[in-house]
Amino acid sequence: MKLSKGVLFAGLACLTGSSMAADKLTVYSYRQAFLIEPILAEFTKETGIQTQLVFAKDGIAERLQREGRLSPADLVLTSEFSKLMELVDKDLVDKVQSPVLESNIPAQLRSADGDWYALTVRTRSLYSSKERLGKLDIDYEDLADPKYKGKICTRSGKHPYNISLVASMIANKGEAETKVWLEGLKANLARKPQGNDRAQVKAVKEGLCDIAIGNSYYFGAMMQDPEQKSWADAVYINFPNQSNRGTHINVSGMAMPKYAPNKEKAVKLMEFLASDKAQHAYAEVNMEYPVKVDVKPSDVVASWGEFKADTLAIEKLAEYHGAAVKLLDEVKFDL
Repeated sequence: MKLSKGVLFAGLACLTGSSMAADKLTVYSYRQAFLIEPILAEFTKETGIQTQLVFAKDGIAERLQREGRLSPADLVLTSEFSKLMELVDKDLVDKVQSPVLESNIPAQLRSADGDWYALTVRTRSLYSSKERLGKLDIDYEDLADPKYKGKICTRSGKHPYNISLVASMIANKGEAETKVWLEGLKANLARKPQGNDRAQVKAVKEGLCDIAIGNSYYFGAMMQDPEQKSWADAVYINFPNQSNRGTHINVSGMAMPKYAPNKEKAVKLMEFLASDKAQHAYAEVNMEYPVKVDVKPSDVVASWGEFKADTLAIEKLAEYHGAAVKLLDEVKFDL
């Protein structure tokens, strides 16, 4: 294990306030307890290091800002990439360099300078009606084809998952072409953007539209939910752009807070979360793709078939985030 200068310095300098008393690792998490607590329990079993989970639906960056140097947070877990970028943009993270993390997590899925690391991958998939369309060989670009007029459902364009997709389109196609694509996609919507990803699949089941845009792990979640299984049974999951650049992916991840009081132990936890055992747990419980390439997805996820992922570095999505929001405003996507 190798720590960055920032980690080493802060580790020596933070002998103040809560850090002196803090022996238990405190984890601020956007990820729900049912997923994280069993993994943290395994970490404690292996290392003897106790943990405390603080779950939040929103506002962790603001909380870290308020707490400043007295923050007890040793690690932040996020459910999506934009939350990692928020921490970085507000100068709330410390850089971590670890040969274990760099070996277990591909370069595409981590910050080049150690600001953050991805923990799981999910695809931005297209769900098609089994009854009306069948399995599709489709590209994201096809969503603007007039043949799909009135057939597409999606959540708000301003949701981070869709902003990420638009950012990837800009990275691959440029702003001008992406704007034309967004206008065509909006013209093909069956209704104004609304609801969450699962609600779009439900709408396909109910015949309101034929194609839904949604993250892959929701498909697994719906298949396991007795009340939603019929929604999942009504659609195929499709992986777009298989004949060219590959399917857009987004990630959950982790970052070490700038004033984490127990930095060395926090790095041990980060390395554990990137290990075979934790990656397997993520795959089984939440139907996500492991970032560690030699850990297989769950049997359920594997049954959806293999796919080619877009190799665009996740950091590029942050670069085009602002441009994506601007285009969504210009085409009045949600109105």
